[in-house]
Amino acid sequence: MATQPMGQRIGGGRLTWVVGLIALSLLLNYIDRGAIGVAAPLMKDELQLSATGFGLAVSAFFWVYAPACLFVGWLCDRFCVYRVFALGVAIWAVSTALTGFVGGLASLILLRLFLGLGESIAFPGSSKIFAAEVPIERRGIANASVSAALAFGPALGVLLGGAILGEWGWRSVFWIFGLGTLIWLIPWQIASAPLRAKTFAAEPGERLSMRRLMRVPTLWRMGIVHFLSNYGFYFLLAWLPLYLVNTRGYSIGEMTALTTLSFTTQGIVALAGGWISDRMVQRGADEGELRRWLMIGGQTATAAAIAGIALSDNPVTLGLWLAVAGLGTGLIATNLFAIAQIFAGPRAAGSWVGIQNAFGNISGIIGPIVTGLIVDYLGGYGYAFAAAAGLSLLGGLLWWTIIPRIEAIEL
Repeated sequence: MATQPMGQRIGGGRLTWVVGLIALSLLLNYIDRGAIGVAAPLMKDELQLSATGFGLAVSAFFWVYAPACLFVGWLCDRFCVYRVFALGVAIWAVSTALTGFVGGLASLILLRLFLGLGESIAFPGSSKIFAAEVPIERRGIANASVSAALAFGPALGVLLGGAILGEWGWRSVFWIFGLGTLIWLIPWQIASAPLRAKTFAAEPGERLSMRRLMRVPTLWRMGIVHFLSNYGFYFLLAWLPLYLVNTRGYSIGEMTALTTLSFTTQGIVALAGGWISDRMVQRGADEGELRRWLMIGGQTATAAAIAGIALSDNPVTLGLWLAVAGLGTGLIATNLFAIAQIFAGPRAAGSWVGIQNAFGNISGIIGPIVTGLIVDYLGGYGYAFAAAAGLSLLGGLLWWTIIPRIEAIEL
């Protein structure tokens, strides 16, 4: 297999095409991942799931997703990332479609496990390509395109899913979303065809072992702040539709509009933040410090928004706090992986992001189960919202105190 040297980048037109398709895959990723939250108001009753059972099903995705990121990151640094990416998308698309046939908790959990396996390619794969291909002055907008997809995916998923849910029921949500993701493979195969004979893998003598990376203290610290960054976002992604319908009494249509507002704001902020940060870097701003303070601002805004959502007593106030949540998560998503790419560089970006994402997504394993137990045994969502807000605020503090100067690490 031929090896493309680090720093020999593909042409600008093809780079735009590839980055665009990666962003589209992440949009589909979060549509498919969040489908269970959209379907929850009807699925939970038909399958007779308790809040704890639903939390287990949401958590099951991360049982495989988090550890698989370690292996997938390793694959991206050693084999053709384009082929690995296509395989992951195929696995998660089929898993999504088959979820429409589940008959109980056991089969739901099994397919959530396969969904987690497939979706584990998203961030190690995209970060590997971005670190090797995207110049510094375009790093913000490349990561912002992915970050916007993380927001517009749930927004579009809630909007379309809510319509499908009301018209054809919850099973059709999974069938239609899974088929849409399978179709993505067609343009990806076309765009990546000239590149599949190459890889951005380091030569054998230049490769970094996972053991060597795991001895880098900064990577562990990034895993901790990644965990805290994810907790609040996953809390809103998985539980907000159910909370708005079952606890606050909103209709499916009202829930769809309110949730879409939050995610749409997140996408707009991600794109604007990526573009502005690129302009500031071009004018001489320290990229690392700029992205650190954007992360602190994002964590603080998310914490305030989660608390505000729990305390709001009317739709207008609730909508305002959901928009603030979108502001915070938009800033977080744009900068979290850009910072990882700065630390790791193109040589180790796949493995670094794989390890960081694995530790960060432990929040997806713990959070849904903790929330389910709180709702079932403490009599409501109050403590669950308090925990999510507190952990988000702690994340902002740790970005300020424990993350060292953000620059390429000598590995």
